[in-house]
Amino acid sequence: MTVKVYSTPTCPYCKLTKEFLKEKNIAFSDIDVSADPAMANEMVKKSGQMGVQVIDIDGKIIVGWNKGALEEALGMKQKA
Repeated sequence: MTVKVYSTPTCPYCKLTKEFLKEKNIAFSDIDVSADPAMANEMVKKSGQMGVQVIDIDGKIIVGWNKGALEEALGMKQKA
């Protein structure tokens, strides 16, 4: 499973997501889009969003903090 978190250092929801992933022992790449314009462009292409956070879990895009969607994409929860 590949997990990428497109974030900025000042985003509180980005921190929340990264803490959640660490608690669940999920390995992820933390991509600081404020320091890397190429990665910021990649994030916008994938999500259509200019704002952070954007999470890419094996190609499934989640925009913003959504614990239920994260758990579902990570296989922790059954679809309703």
